[in-house]
Amino acid sequence: MSLTPKISKRNFYAFLWHAGFLALSRPFMDVDTVIPSMLVDAGGTAVQIGILTAIMVGGSSFTQIFFAPFISNYHYKKKFLLSGINARILALLGMGLMLFYSDNLSHSLIIWLIFILISIFSFSGAFANVGYTDILGKSILNESRKPFFSVRQVINGIILIFSAFAAKKILNITSYPDNYGYMFLIAFGALFIASLGFWNIKEVTPSKLRIKNPVHFFRLMRDEWTKNPKLKYFLGFINTMGISISLLPFIILFGKEYYHTQSNVTGWFLVLKITGSVITGFILFFLSGKYKYKVLLYIGASLAIITPLILLIPIQVYSLGIVFFIGGIIFTAYSISMNGVLLEISGTANRALYTGIAGAGNILPALFPLAGGWLIKHYGFIPFFSIFMVIILSSVYFIIKMKCVK
Repeated sequence: MSLTPKISKRNFYAFLWHAGFLALSRPFMDVDTVIPSMLVDAGGTAVQIGILTAIMVGGSSFTQIFFAPFISNYHYKKKFLLSGINARILALLGMGLMLFYSDNLSHSLIIWLIFILISIFSFSGAFANVGYTDILGKSILNESRKPFFSVRQVINGIILIFSAFAAKKILNITSYPDNYGYMFLIAFGALFIASLGFWNIKEVTPSKLRIKNPVHFFRLMRDEWTKNPKLKYFLGFINTMGISISLLPFIILFGKEYYHTQSNVTGWFLVLKITGSVITGFILFFLSGKYKYKVLLYIGASLAIITPLILLIPIQVYSLGIVFFIGGIIFTAYSISMNGVLLEISGTANRALYTGIAGAGNILPALFPLAGGWLIKHYGFIPFFSIFMVIILSSVYFIIKMKCVK
């Protein structure tokens, strides 16, 4: 059976259903504000923040390089998508329940459970993303893709703003650990409802790529690297600019150490980050078809370079708010441009392969938070911010070399 307009329409609404409820859940489990703030309130150190950030940001994406060879060998990938999303749902439920009963647990056990559950949450998300990218690319007709991305952007924006203010209110209802327990249980419920959209997807077009073994996979990677000049600069850019989305958890730690920020301020940081993200999304929506990915790459790099400098502005905690607003802009610009470039340099047959290869571009983003946590512990924030800016500046070289990216 081939993809028909009727099946495409069904999948269109199934993916929108998931996107809407995922947007509802995101602020309650935000990796830049809620989760690192919870770890700090639980007694986490700079090194532990670095390890957790490495798992959530770079590490989870890097694992796609191991998941892709396995998943690519199957013509239909819906079962892998569902297993990944279900593991994420159970991890959120476990996190919420653990926090509610944390009074009966030792401090060290709480930290260990946070790491275990967040690892399951992050890695299962990477596992699901390989199948998601492949299914999305082949389950909606080409002429319906741009309308889908546009409608999804509008729905996400509206729901995210509402959800961010709701999450801020939940954070202020009570103190640690109960406020975070409520947050994760709400995220669990919203993500469970979101997953129902995936159950309704009708996957009719089989994927044709076959990977015999890991050696074959790395041989395919080498071949693509050799014959596709776009790929090497794409990976170089991800490895450098990719660290930009791992900065905000350290800003949470910075705020708690220097300004003694509490959960109510964390809620505002969340709102400001999402507001910056949503405004950027709407601007790009109205400029759809009129902007170039390369412009987004330059804007994101420029903002990331100046972000640490804003912390030098002598307006105390308000400078942190500006940083989180800009962080939302950077995240959206980076996500949209990277997804667009990935679709541009890959084809229908090898999209799952390229999703796995893109994971190789997260080596530095996975290592940087680990090194950053150690650096902050021993030398403070100034050297950390300085190295961050140097790495971001080097990403400009890869933007210039990506002449083929429009």
